[in-house]
Amino acid sequence: MKFLSLLLVTMVADVCLRVSAQGFVYDQQSATSDTGGNSITATIQSNQPIGQSFIPSLSTVGFVRFFLFDAVYPNPLGATVLINLWSGSIGGGTLMASTDPVLLTPGFDGYTNFYFGDGVSVNSGTTYYFELVVQSGDTTRTGINSALPGYANGTAFFNGTASPSEDLWFREGVVVPEPSSILLSMLGLAGIYFHRRKSQ
Repeated sequence: MKFLSLLLVTMVADVCLRVSAQGFVYDQQSATSDTGGNSITATIQSNQPIGQSFIPSLSTVGFVRFFLFDAVYPNPLGATVLINLWSGSIGGGTLMASTDPVLLTPGFDGYTNFYFGDGVSVNSGTTYYFELVVQSGDTTRTGINSALPGYANGTAFFNGTASPSEDLWFREGVVVPEPSSILLSMLGLAGIYFHRRKSQ
C-alpha cells in the first residue's frame, strides 16, 4: 500500500511539473528571452512588405511573437495586426497561412503572440517568411534585435528587400497543449481513493 501511495504521489507530482512547464516550445528566435526589442524599431505600414525569414527545425509553426508598440499615443485607436506565413518569398511567394488578427489596445508596448490555429506544417531546413500586416488603426512599430551575433537562419525584410545585418525581434515555435481537465480530475480522485484506503 505504501508503494502504491508513493507511486501515485510521484505521478501527480510529474503531471503538476508538466502542467507548470507547458506553454511555448521555441524553435527559432532572434532573442533568447523576453527582453529587448524596443531600442531600435521600424514602422510596419511604411515598410510593406516587412517581416523576417527563418529556417525551422520543427515540422510545425504554431505561433510567433513580435515586439510591437503604438507609435501614435495618446489617442483612442490602437491597431489590429496579423501575421502572414509565406514560402518562396515574402509577399510574393505562396501564402501558407495567416494568424487570427490581434486587437492591440491604445498605447500598447510589448511582446505580442500570434497563433496559427492548430499549427502550420512546414519542412525542416526550408526558408519561410513571416510578414507583419496592420489591418487598421495606429501607426505601429516593430522591434529590431540589435544584439550581436544576429540570428543565423534568416534576416529582416523591409519593403520586400532583405537586410542581412538586421533581424526583427521574434520568437516562433509550437504551443504545447495543457492536459485535459478530465485527466487531472481522474488523478485527483485516485489520490483521494488511495488516501482514504491508507487511512482505513
